[in-house]
Amino acid sequence: MNAMKLFLGMSLVTMLLTSCYTETVIVEEPHNGNTPPTVTLGQLMGSYELWYVDINQTQGNGYIPFLQTAFTMSFVSGTLHANNNLVGIGDQGYGYGIDVGFYDVYNFDVDITHDIDGYYHFEVNQLSNNSIELYNRSLDISYVLIGYQRDTFDYNGLFYDNIHYFLQEYAIWEKVYTSQEGALSEFDYENYVAFLPGGGDGNFLSSQDQNGTNINNLYWNYQGIYNVDNVVGNQHLKYLTLDYDFLGNEYFELSVINDNTILLYHSSSGTTYKFRGRGYIEYKNKDGKLRKTAAEIEKTMKNINQF
Repeated sequence: MNAMKLFLGMSLVTMLLTSCYTETVIVEEPHNGNTPPTVTLGQLMGSYELWYVDINQTQGNGYIPFLQTAFTMSFVSGTLHANNNLVGIGDQGYGYGIDVGFYDVYNFDVDITHDIDGYYHFEVNQLSNNSIELYNRSLDISYVLIGYQRDTFDYNGLFYDNIHYFLQEYAIWEKVYTSQEGALSEFDYENYVAFLPGGGDGNFLSSQDQNGTNINNLYWNYQGIYNVDNVVGNQHLKYLTLDYDFLGNEYFELSVINDNTILLYHSSSGTTYKFRGRGYIEYKNKDGKLRKTAAEIEKTMKNINQF
C-alpha cells in the first residue's frame, strides 16, 4: 500500500471539515524552489485533537484490540490517548480520554506501542483533508480515522449512538426504584441486570437477589440476548429488548439520567424502573468490549432470528 503525499499550497491551505468540525488553518513559511512545501505526517496527525475510529470502514479479518476498543484516538506529543469508555466521555482527560501508550512518526509510517497490547507498525494513507487510513501489513487490516477538534466534537451524539456499549461499562445494574404506577409483572422481582459483550448487541443476565447483595455472590436466574434500537425523532430515547431464553421478550423504553443511572419504562405494565450501575469497568486492554461494525451486528441478528 502506497502512502499518499500530503501537500500544502505555497503559503496557506485551509482544511475543510464537515459542518460540525472546526476549521483548521496551517501556515507554512514562504517557500522558494520548484518543490511545493509539505505537511509532515506528524503535523497532520497533530492538527486534529481527536481522531474518531470509524469502525464501519474497517477492512480485513481479525482485529487490533486497542483500535477495536477505542471510540477516538489522540496523538499528543508522542503520547497516545484514547476514549475507550462512554462513561465520562468529553470530561475524562479533558476530552482526550486516558493515556494508553506512545507513538513515533516517520515518513508515512507510525509505530504505536500500546501499554497492554504491545507494538504495532502502520503505514498511513491520507484519504482526505481530515481522514487517514492506518494499515497494518502483517495482519492485512486497515482502520479509518476521521479528524475532529474537541470543542466541536459531538460527544453527546457519540454517547447516544453507542448506548449498547454504555450498558456494558458496569459489572451490574441494580434496581433502585420501582414506580407505584403500573401493573404487577415478573420483572418486578428482577433486581439486577448485567449486560455482556456477545450475541447481537450483547448478552444479558438477570437476578432476583435482594438489593445490597455482593456482586460476586449474585445468582443469575435468567439469561438471554439484549438489543437496543433507536426511537425515530428522539435521539435521547431508545428501545431496549430483553430476549429471555425460552421465556419470550420484555420491552422497555430506555433513557439515561446520568453516567451511572438509567430509567426503564416497561411498556406492557406501565411501570418505570430506575437502575444504577455498580462496578465501573475502565476499558484499556484486550479483555474489554470490542466494537462491532453495523454489518457484523446485522449478520449476527439474522443468524439469531433463524432459530
